[in-house]
Amino acid sequence: MPPPLTPVITVFERSPDRGKGLARDMRVRWALEEVGQAYEVRLVSFGAVKEPVHRALHPFGQIPTYEEGTLVLFESGAIVFHIAERHAGLLPDDAHARARAIAWMFAALNTVEPPILDLQTTKFMERDKTWYEQRLPIVEDRIRDRLGELSDRLGNADWLDGAFSAGDLIMVSVLLRLKASGLLDEYPNLSAYVARGEARPAYKRAFAAQLAVFVASQSPIA
Repeated sequence: MPPPLTPVITVFERSPDRGKGLARDMRVRWALEEVGQAYEVRLVSFGAVKEPVHRALHPFGQIPTYEEGTLVLFESGAIVFHIAERHAGLLPDDAHARARAIAWMFAALNTVEPPILDLQTTKFMERDKTWYEQRLPIVEDRIRDRLGELSDRLGNADWLDGAFSAGDLIMVSVLLRLKASGLLDEYPNLSAYVARGEARPAYKRAFAAQLAVFVASQSPIA
């Protein structure tokens, strides 16, 4: 039997998050660390992701991509789902619990993340607009609506549906984008939930690996 293929993921050589663990390759790194799967990294520049070679892997010219032999995937959620299906540890054995974990993955990406990304767009690309001051609180309140609903559902539980799953991995990854805004602090149980995710050994290994890339990118070339 041939040896298992080592997946290769693409990441930015100079991550725009400056080593804060917010770039989407972090989700994939974390998933691979959780299941104990070794992986390799191929660094790409902001310009390279728009070139034909990379667009053959990711039609929208983004990161991460995932290559495993002849299999090529893009979109971090799809990649994490693939990893969770191929390895034990991220999806429950019970069919119903497994379906619920997958539902939470979709909820994180389709329901919770969009208003958070809207906030980032507003702050970083629309600050000079005349309507910025009026728009910002509207965007923040949409996030509060989602956080309030999620907070009510989580309650005092450690994780969204029993044991930690890929649903929690994606949800924590999404909520991490709010740490700097202060909005997450308004919901103590969600702040604690994110902290539990960050405390997982697999998360720490993934974060250290992503941070090392950023640190290396800041080192002067000899």
